[in-house]
Amino acid sequence: MKSLFHRAWGPVGLLLPAPADLALMSRAPRRDLLAGLTVAIVALPLALGFGISSGAGAEAGLATAVVAGALAAVFGGSNLQVSGPTGAMTVVLVPIVAEYGTSGVLAVGLLAGLMMIALAVARAGRYMSYVPAPVIEGFTLGIAGVIGLQQVPSALGVSKPEGGNVVAIAWRAAGVFWHEPDWTAIGLCSGVVAVMLAGARWRPAVPFSLIAVIAATVAGKALHLDAGTIGHLPSGLPAPSLGFVHPSEVPSLLAPAVAVAALAALESLMSASAADAMSVGQRHDSDKELFGQGLANIAAPLFGGVAATGAIARTAVNVRSGATSRLAALTHAGVLAVIVFAAAPLVSGIPLAALAGVLIATASRMVEVGSLRAMARATRSDAIILVLTAAATLALDLVKAVLIGMAVAGALALRAVARQTRLDRVPLATGDHTAEEHALLAEHIVAYRIDGPLFFAAAHRFLLELTDVADVRVVILRMSRVSTIDATGALVLKDAVDKLTRRGIVVMASGVRPGQLRTLDSLGVLDMLRAEGRVHATTPDAIRAARIHLHHTGVLPVGPLPPAGAGGGSPATTSPAVEESVR
Repeated sequence: MKSLFHRAWGPVGLLLPAPADLALMSRAPRRDLLAGLTVAIVALPLALGFGISSGAGAEAGLATAVVAGALAAVFGGSNLQVSGPTGAMTVVLVPIVAEYGTSGVLAVGLLAGLMMIALAVARAGRYMSYVPAPVIEGFTLGIAGVIGLQQVPSALGVSKPEGGNVVAIAWRAAGVFWHEPDWTAIGLCSGVVAVMLAGARWRPAVPFSLIAVIAATVAGKALHLDAGTIGHLPSGLPAPSLGFVHPSEVPSLLAPAVAVAALAALESLMSASAADAMSVGQRHDSDKELFGQGLANIAAPLFGGVAATGAIARTAVNVRSGATSRLAALTHAGVLAVIVFAAAPLVSGIPLAALAGVLIATASRMVEVGSLRAMARATRSDAIILVLTAAATLALDLVKAVLIGMAVAGALALRAVARQTRLDRVPLATGDHTAEEHALLAEHIVAYRIDGPLFFAAAHRFLLELTDVADVRVVILRMSRVSTIDATGALVLKDAVDKLTRRGIVVMASGVRPGQLRTLDSLGVLDMLRAEGRVHATTPDAIRAARIHLHHTGVLPVGPLPPAGAGGGSPATTSPAVEESVR
């Protein structure tokens, strides 16, 4: 069946939802419906706010949450991911709206969706597995801080100050509150946080976030509290249209579309990974997630929606509310659709401070203290990566934070691997040499065994150590334990051979692996040695050749030579362990 389906749809067939994913929706529908309802209540003001912040309007945020949220829920690769407009995407969209207008930002979203589908078909999602765990943990910690700080103005009952950095905005909001305190907002927010955190410890399966929001709304109405509310909502979605696409503008929109696609892919996959970390037994499919997000971003602009991504805040609420399948995310989109068409007055009175409390409690529950402590104690490098990624998420933005974390992780990994490269001077095997002859051999021949990878990060140190040898006639390079070699390592090896040769030292190589010959030969590293017969299969063969050379130069007295392989055994008659030792 799968084979026929694949033949009918080609590579896209493997990116469509699997029957098992859809069957999971019927396992615990009550929990998923409640989770989806909770997420919808949380997502409503976010969708409105992000739509307004982007410059496309509140209706654009709602259209994105409904259309993109539904399609990404069905076709995405995560059972727990909730998608919609996000703060990180808003930062990218604002200059696009300013330069190209609303039609331009819609076209950018559609182009970004097509690019994401291309990434999915190319199986680019698998590269997400190369993101180190400390980067993901640092991202989760940083984004939890961002979510919490974003709620400070609403929690304090003040208007959101101008600015782009959440830390600066929270600080300015605190300054405004200091001069004009609003204890009503703090009371509502604190009450919701207390109910959610205490309720989660007492009865984790109960949706205390929804209960707390309803209680805060009822209290605000009954006591006539002066608290800011969601307010008026637009009703209905526009008819689908491609009228915003102007072919003459497409070339100029490609660059911003690439940026939007990159952010949407990165944020969605990071959010899906964070959802896996916050749940038990859930694992997302990166390629399917890219495909689902691509479809969502193609469809949302048709209804006036902006670019969407997987949303860590709503996904976290979804996970913490007990969601088990994509039915929860689909319910979230359905509830928002109902609100858009019919029930706007019912939620218009929800206090913004209560919703801020929901997100503050959610942010605090995203932080797994035990996991962070274990990661920080693992190695100093892991602790550095985690802290830098979290700090960059707070101070900069998601894309820069991940790039910084990846760059630092890569640099530290290269440093650790480079330190594994060793150049050890090893004693010559006695073999059938007399004690006097062996003393002469040891005096004039030095053998170095290279262990580990010989690549650019370790090459300079290798060159310094190798060319420091003095007062010898022959240097034997035992290369059987070189795990890998790159162009830099090969060039450094060639440079070392040239420098030793210019000093009158004969260089021989033994045990070169077949897999390394391509790199060495392409750069001509062994050409001179091979032309003079100085490349040998085993170290005993190299020692025998070195002894012949010393005989010819008069360093050793003339006498009978041992057979090939003497001094360590012939590889043809020894065990694999012994063979490795003599190469």
